[in-house]
Amino acid sequence: MCDEWTAEDNEHHLSRRAFGAAAGAAGIAMMLPVAADAMPVKGRDVTITTPDGHCDAYFVAPASGRHPGVLMWPDIMGLRPAFRQMADRLAQSGYAVLVVNQFYRSTKAPFLKPGESFDQPAVRDRIMPWREKLTPAATDSDARTFIAFLDKQPQVDTRRPLGTAGYCMGGPFVLRTAAVDPARVHAGASFHGAALVTKDADSPHLLVSKLRGAYLIAIAENDDARSPGDKDALRTAFAAAKLPAAIAVYPGAMHGWCVIDSRVYNAQQAERAWGGMLDLFKRTL
Repeated sequence: MCDEWTAEDNEHHLSRRAFGAAAGAAGIAMMLPVAADAMPVKGRDVTITTPDGHCDAYFVAPASGRHPGVLMWPDIMGLRPAFRQMADRLAQSGYAVLVVNQFYRSTKAPFLKPGESFDQPAVRDRIMPWREKLTPAATDSDARTFIAFLDKQPQVDTRRPLGTAGYCMGGPFVLRTAAVDPARVHAGASFHGAALVTKDADSPHLLVSKLRGAYLIAIAENDDARSPGDKDALRTAFAAAKLPAAIAVYPGAMHGWCVIDSRVYNAQQAERAWGGMLDLFKRTL
């Protein structure tokens, strides 16, 4: 969950480590490894017209050819250099990637100042009203618009299915994206997804019956400790839908561990999760 509990829990986790070492690791983390067969890519800023306004986003794809499209949903700290770099890396593996500013109704990205983080109460207080505007209906509408944008790009091979990936608050958006257009979206990867399982009638895990394809659900150790039944509910939902899904808790990985500018970035487990996504997309898209 991306909330006060998680922020405090992550802070406690960091306090058990040498903070200097953690800060040093964060600096190193910004230099992602590049695959030996990485394709040259071209990226550009784009503006996408939606029913609710104009979304600023970043689109990147291999410099030549047509490739499967992927919609990437950022964590609660939004579209920023870390996600641009992650999108570039995915594009280097042969995908046309759109990463969006999910808070476009409220602000342009990036909206964090140097040194700001969701761990800080004042930053949370600023962001949470923006989050409240992202209702299931708003997210579904955005997903349809972003899928349509991807399919209009000459770099996207529309003969092949789309994939989607999401981090933190973007995790449930993965399932919603796949549910609004299951004919197009055949693969999804959720990394430390927030509130994938709730008691609400519109809980994301209840959408699994609408999906097609295969999925990866990577769960942080502290998220699982707080809600240990979520992984079982997800496994039950995917089994009932007869869909393949790799659902696993990543030992030692705290909420936010996959994002390269996170204070709890865990390079080893992040690479494991990234490799799982690449394998999923290779098999499915």
